[in-house]
Amino acid sequence: MSSHVPGKRKKVIIMGAAGRDFHNFNVIFRDNPEYEVVAFTATQIPFIDNRIYPPELAGSLYPNGIPIYPEDKLEELIKKFGVDEVYLSYSDLRFNEVMDKASRVIAAGASFVLLGAEKTMLKSSKPVIAVTASRTGAGKSTVTRYVTRILRKQGVRFVVVRHPMPYGDLKSSAIQRFASFEDLERYKCTIEEREEYEPHLAMGNIVYAGVDYGRILRDAEKESELIVWDGGNNDWPFFKPDLYITVVDPTRPDDVLGSYPGYVNVKLADVIVVNKVNVVDEYAVEKVRKSVREVNNRATIVYTASELYVDAPEIIKGRRVVVVEDGPTVTHGSLSYAAGYNAAKQYGAKEIVDPRPYAVGSIAEAYKKYPHIGPVVPALGYSEMQMRELEETLNRIPADAIVLGTPSDLRRYLRLNKPAVKVSYEARGVSKPGLEEVLLDFINRSLRH
Repeated sequence: MSSHVPGKRKKVIIMGAAGRDFHNFNVIFRDNPEYEVVAFTATQIPFIDNRIYPPELAGSLYPNGIPIYPEDKLEELIKKFGVDEVYLSYSDLRFNEVMDKASRVIAAGASFVLLGAEKTMLKSSKPVIAVTASRTGAGKSTVTRYVTRILRKQGVRFVVVRHPMPYGDLKSSAIQRFASFEDLERYKCTIEEREEYEPHLAMGNIVYAGVDYGRILRDAEKESELIVWDGGNNDWPFFKPDLYITVVDPTRPDDVLGSYPGYVNVKLADVIVVNKVNVVDEYAVEKVRKSVREVNNRATIVYTASELYVDAPEIIKGRRVVVVEDGPTVTHGSLSYAAGYNAAKQYGAKEIVDPRPYAVGSIAEAYKKYPHIGPVVPALGYSEMQMRELEETLNRIPADAIVLGTPSDLRRYLRLNKPAVKVSYEARGVSKPGLEEVLLDFINRSLRH
């Protein structure tokens, strides 16, 4: 059992998944002599443990950096280092999972800590619009793009700052600026990063991401009059929003408030966007509206449709197809299928081939880890090896064509042995007043007063 001695630095472990964990360290613990962060633990994302948070980012108190261990070693690490406090610093957890982790920490002899949202938010000198979600897969990215289309139409000079996905070399990822597709190659982006950046780049949006969001914020402020925070999973923003938008998903009407920290986003929202209203019945929409209203009675509620577009529908009609979906949406986002499957149905596929018998390596492992995944392939590509396993899986499946429901165009960098069709989906406002009216009012108050 650990017991903190007054006057000594508190020993801390940060539980993370390569993103929020590093930000919390940078904001709360770096150069803070009251604490000694002895380790990070990593989960959810493959290939991110057994690394070092480098000394160049960790600050003067950590000349050797900070080791990153698998989360399954948590109890062992608490005892080994005599840890006082363990900070949960990642998102997309069911409430029972949070308490499971808390119980493990407490039983091992440490205190379990959740940081307050505002304690981890950096204040910008420019107005910030943040787009967050109650769950992964709610359509947050499409709503973010909808926001940027409105801003562009109004002549607002903005940049997008994306929630981090630093899955490669951390030292070279401190500040990343994406202005072209070539930058994706320069930063050796994973499929998961490409899924988020490619649609923005196609629209002409500049995107910042990385590890050190204090430095990223300063750079972003220099070339913008407004910052759009593009959230990850169901995490809250790293920057303090002046307009806090939370997207909720009526395709899961019983699951709007059941995850951490998505519930926090619903509570803090100035605007709640009920997305995908075109693919559910009125009962589901009303159930979601009542759920969010019970915990937030001040937010403006607006409604958007999520509309599918296919670049070559003739490739789908009457054919046997295999469907690829956005990785996080069908893994820790808990959906069994998403836009690609819907597009295959909508555009008349003869058969959707079950890919699971043909999966290899880590793709096959993903089906075991996430048994809720349906007859679709999760677009997992957190490493070069995993991208090759995804490629091999797709090429082994006896189908006539591939339906790409992932936002990243896999045709750019995987060698596929069958024709592929790209599915895209965009949000469209369907209520009056809607998100566009809310944004116009915000622009007038924040930039044109």
